[in-house]
Amino acid sequence: MNDGKKASKIKFSYSSDDNDITAATSVSEEEEDSAMCDQTSADYYFDSYSHFGIHEEMLKDEVRTKTYQNVIYKNSFLLKDKIVLDVGAGTAILSLFCAKVGAKHVYAVECSQMADMAQEIVKANGFSNVITVLKGKIEEIELPVLQVDIIISEWMGYFLLYENMLNSVLYARDKWLVNNGLVLPDKAALYLTAIEDAEYKEDKIDFWNNVYGFDMSCIRKQSMIEPLVDSVDQKQIVTNCQLLKTMNISKMTMGDASFTAPFKLTAERDDYIHALVAYFDVSFTQCHKLTGFSTGPKSRVTHWKQTVLYLEDVLTICQGETITGSMTVAQNKKNPRDIDITVKYALSGRRCAVSRTQSYKMR
Repeated sequence: MNDGKKASKIKFSYSSDDNDITAATSVSEEEEDSAMCDQTSADYYFDSYSHFGIHEEMLKDEVRTKTYQNVIYKNSFLLKDKIVLDVGAGTAILSLFCAKVGAKHVYAVECSQMADMAQEIVKANGFSNVITVLKGKIEEIELPVLQVDIIISEWMGYFLLYENMLNSVLYARDKWLVNNGLVLPDKAALYLTAIEDAEYKEDKIDFWNNVYGFDMSCIRKQSMIEPLVDSVDQKQIVTNCQLLKTMNISKMTMGDASFTAPFKLTAERDDYIHALVAYFDVSFTQCHKLTGFSTGPKSRVTHWKQTVLYLEDVLTICQGETITGSMTVAQNKKNPRDIDITVKYALSGRRCAVSRTQSYKMR
């Protein structure tokens, strides 16, 4: 947590020629509303990852996939002759990377139906003697070994924490990782900024106030509650960025993913503010050379994009004025893969004075 101090952001740089990586933006697909069916939230989550389209999108996200590939290929000394656990393996692409650089054995755990395809992929590429695909939840499966040397996972969701896969990684870490073992990636950070977005807000939010002459504002209320996952033009950014939360995946506990963090956003120009925008960075600090990526608006776009939280108020802000407040993030009690977000914000400026609390749900 930054406690209101200006964020000191790690700058990464991306190169498509397999050199080093730098910025990025977003991963994963929204679950359907569990009220529409008798399935549990977990059923929806794992069923969504049974469809190849999600995996195609993630694999084609070069910032995401090439970062992992570069981390593994350029740091093969970390993985050679080591036992690796791949949590949420999907198509087993990370397991394949690890096997190719000489991992002793890789256990690829995947709960969705994609585990069956992963098994075929492993066999087709001649790694059946190195990679064992285990179908099931990480919390329920049993590994053939007592400990692993490395845990690798691409667990990040929209808003970093959506889908709550981080807890599965922490569970695996606590149960199987050797002392001083590696978690890849091992650091993550969540950031906040504010944007002008009048055109889009009017088109997607205020549209419901008058639909062909009819009041459908009840839908507007729902659209305000649900954060929008989309790519933000960096020209829309009005304020500085604020570091909200840092996470050390090697040491944090499950409860650390729920938090309240203060923020102070300072306007860099005179403008209107319609929304807050959250994004995250991920880094691999145990590599020979610091590697990672960002999902921020100033970075190369990823499938994670950014998370936009529209404000009820249109804030008129002058350069140098500040929006102060706090953000509370917690797992939804009914569906732990959903996230409840509460934002308190206040502006006391020359042209605008407002204080409000808004609640959001990512689902």
